Amino acid sequence: MRKLFIGIFLLGTLGLKAQYGTLNEILNRLEQRKGINQHLENVNIDNKKFVFIKDEADHTERDFIIIKGNNATYVEVFDDKATGESSSNVFTGDIIRKKNIISLRADMLENKKIPMPVTKTLLLTQQDNILYLIDVNTRDRWIDEASYSKKAK
Repeated sequence: MRKLFIGIFLLGTLGLKAQYGTLNEILNRLEQRKGINQHLENVNIDNKKFVFIKDEADHTERDFIIIKGNNATYVEVFDDKATGESSSNVFTGDIIRKKNIISLRADMLENKKIPMPVTKTLLLTQQDNILYLIDVNTRDRWIDEASYSKKAK
C-alpha cells in the first residue's frame, strides 16, 4: 500500500510539473506577443522613423517619431477631410532608452521652448521581424516606416 501511494504521488508530481511547464511556455509566448518578455536591448533604433495613423470622422492624423541618437523629432500632421487642408506641428526633444522602454520628451515646438513638453513612454516590441513602439498609456502602435514600406510593396 505504501509503494502504491508513493508511486501515485510521484506520477502526480510529474504530471503537475508537466502541466506547469506547458502553462509557463504558453504564458511566455503570450508575453512575447505583447512585447513584455522580449529582449531587444541590442536592436538599434538610431535613424529610425516610426509612423502612427489615426482616422477620425472629420480628419486624419499622421504622427511620426524620428530618432537620431539621443535626439528625437515628433511630428503631428492633421489632414482636414472637409477642406483638404493640412497642418502640422514639429516638436523636438530627446529620448532616454532603458532596455525596451523609450521615454520621449519633446520640449521645443518649431524651435521655440514650450512650457509643457510632449512626453511619451513607449515599449519597443518586435513581431514578425517588424519593429513597433507601443504607447504605454494609450496602447497606440507606432510601426517602423522601413518595415511598413517593405510590406506595402
